Amino acid sequence: MSKVKIITDSSVQITPEEIEKYDIGVVPLTINIDGNTYTDGVDITREEFVQEMDTSNELPKTSQPSIGTFMSIIDKVPADYTDILSLNMTESISGTVNAARQVAEMTDRKMEVVDTEFTDRALAFQVIRAAQLAQEGKSIDEIKQAIEVVRDHTYLYMGVTSIENILRGGRLSRFASTLSTLLNINLVLTLKNNSLDIAKRGRGRKTIEKYMNNVMEEVKSLENIKAIGISYVDKMDYVNELKDKLKEIVPDVPLLIRVTSPVIATHAGSGAFAIEFYTE
Repeated sequence: MSKVKIITDSSVQITPEEIEKYDIGVVPLTINIDGNTYTDGVDITREEFVQEMDTSNELPKTSQPSIGTFMSIIDKVPADYTDILSLNMTESISGTVNAARQVAEMTDRKMEVVDTEFTDRALAFQVIRAAQLAQEGKSIDEIKQAIEVVRDHTYLYMGVTSIENILRGGRLSRFASTLSTLLNINLVLTLKNNSLDIAKRGRGRKTIEKYMNNVMEEVKSLENIKAIGISYVDKMDYVNELKDKLKEIVPDVPLLIRVTSPVIATHAGSGAFAIEFYTE
């Protein structure tokens, strides 16, 4: 019988209760703020990071986990586990998945790595499903097939109210020439097939609000939504509006609202948020 250990990286939006319930290993990323280095979730919380980011002199830098950090998590996996499955954030945002692949080649354990093509709560949808199946004794191939289905039915929309961080971080470099000349530009971004793309751009917050009204209609039209997440950087006003709308539209669907990870906060900037959901 298979016994698969699920690990992921700290860009995931997952609660401590879920980590404990599903026995998930989390490999932390490294953060540098004005010359001070922190380990995500170890010696700095997400809320503390946002406070530091908002007052920092330079754009914080996030680094993929080192080989040693990955190995330290793997070394803690009991020997009776037959496999280790590492589910990592999209390569379009971070090289973390490549670090995981290097570790898989180095370790004596049977380890496979998956680029989930998502991050944040959208990553958690796959991680939790994988861990549920692992607890049921499913094989690594069965788990991988199941999370592909979750991935293909996952939606992620991000609202960005300040483009400075995301341009400086290089995640929308191919759009830089058209965005940098616009004042007060707001963006709606989508993440799909490992590509971060602009779904809507315009001046002022109304650009995002109008698009999110369409997203609410999409939620209303979809059948069997399994879970929804709203992640945000530092402002709850519009997040609360979305929460109220979702509670009215899909009152029985689980909804998690939390501060996003440092890697997302760094690139998205102050005022950003994301709504993520998946269907079966």
